[in-house]
Amino acid sequence: MRAQAPVWLVMGDSLSAAYGIQASQGWVALLQQRLDARGYRARVINASVSGETTAGGLARLPALLQRHQPEIVLIELGGNDGLRALPIAKLRENLARMAQLTRAADATPVLFKMQIPANYGPFYTGPFASSFAEVAKREKAVLAPFILAPIASDPGGFQSDGIHPTAAAQPKMLDAVWPALEPLARKR
Repeated sequence: MRAQAPVWLVMGDSLSAAYGIQASQGWVALLQQRLDARGYRARVINASVSGETTAGGLARLPALLQRHQPEIVLIELGGNDGLRALPIAKLRENLARMAQLTRAADATPVLFKMQIPANYGPFYTGPFASSFAEVAKREKAVLAPFILAPIASDPGGFQSDGIHPTAAAQPKMLDAVWPALEPLARKR
């Protein structure tokens, strides 16, 4: 039996785990606040882990689906696969399996587009970037835009490591994906 408010489960990496900032400042906490402020019934559970790959997320997903019985699963994974130059075929396989498991649990999968720096070369970055749309289309998942798009070219949007977004960047990150997420809230 589902919780009274529909559960939105976030499976992400450091971008969703609010690395280097207070969890309450992260885009996932801001998502809960926005849903509440707009009168949408939802309970957001952040199961994100810094450094997570799609393989790690896939391994953890079945237990999380069983425990939380979500209606929506936001999959913000793949960036660490790309930064480690892991095989594209395995990335696609893991994302597809996560979407399949989510659907089998009667939940809606949402895949977040990811991008990696151009210095990985076009033979890797191109197929990497297209993987998310391809898997989303094949698995009938909702596709959310690249969450870092609004700050990607702004060094001021990142912490001193140049990788993780600042607290001030988090509302922009939420704004980037909100157009894909709000229609899901309206259906509930």
